Amino acid sequence: MSKLFYTGAVVTHEEKRAWILGIAAIASYAVYLVLVLGRAGGRPLAEVPYVAALLWTVGASIVATIAASILAAIVSKDGGKDQRDREIGRFGEYVGHSFVVIGAVAALLLAMAEAPHFWIANAVYLAFTLSAILGSVARIFAYRRGFQPW
Repeated sequence: MSKLFYTGAVVTHEEKRAWILGIAAIASYAVYLVLVLGRAGGRPLAEVPYVAALLWTVGASIVATIAASILAAIVSKDGGKDQRDREIGRFGEYVGHSFVVIGAVAALLLAMAEAPHFWIANAVYLAFTLSAILGSVARIFAYRRGFQPW
């Protein structure tokens, strides 16, 4: 088995949550893209109805993440968060927030350029998705490769 996925250590609940969040973010955004692109049918994307698909995929992702986290907590054998878990969680949040800032700036620029709402909403949704994925990847790598706080 690859060392990337297996280090011989027990997977903590917080690492499981990072995997859950990352997978849910990827899956929900993929479903959203399939729905929106499937509705396009040759017309410009800005004219495609997207709001319901966006709301449902975000809502389903939140529900799935909560349910999977609860299930992981039930079957988890570890004793809860320790200082290392808190530091890794904080590190992942800091890394992930960079995309929230980039998305906010992109949405601001699109709004100032009077772009259609479709593009503004999709810039924000993509930024949140990339933030969740990047934050999860940062946490997973910190658990798998080690974490040295500054």
